[in-house]
Amino acid sequence: MHFTYCPHCGNKLVQKEIGDEGMIPFCQKCDVPLWDMFTTSIIAAVVNEQREIALLRQNYVSAVNYVCVAGIMKLGESAEDTVIREVKEEIGLDVSKVEFVKSYPYEKKEMLMLGYKASVKKSDFKISGEVDSVSWVKFEHALGLLREGSIAWQLVKTVIA
Repeated sequence: MHFTYCPHCGNKLVQKEIGDEGMIPFCQKCDVPLWDMFTTSIIAAVVNEQREIALLRQNYVSAVNYVCVAGIMKLGESAEDTVIREVKEEIGLDVSKVEFVKSYPYEKKEMLMLGYKASVKKSDFKISGEVDSVSWVKFEHALGLLREGSIAWQLVKTVIA
């Protein structure tokens, strides 16, 4: 999100040099800089003890490629808690271990995606309304089902290596 007006008082912002940051939108009335903001989300490679990964079909994301569990962090929620909540909400599984992998800037949607490996016991899925289908896929077949170069593809490539 790029600020043009102050979200506190509504005044039009000016550009002001702020230390090493360079020119930043600034509210002269509130005396506050307003850096560009982005949404923080998680993306999780959900894996089981049989070297399989849960890959989802969500037609609102892609009608062609599979995706990983992902979701927006809520206020007051840690990234790890978001992983646990999103895995439970989207595919109905309980996460036993959460491991941070890497962060991925997603400029197209003004997001920062925090990538995780989420370990679960293999079980049947209980999918939410936002998931069209989900399958357990052997590690060696997973990359071929994801869009090459996508954040999900990068995360899964790292996790299965």
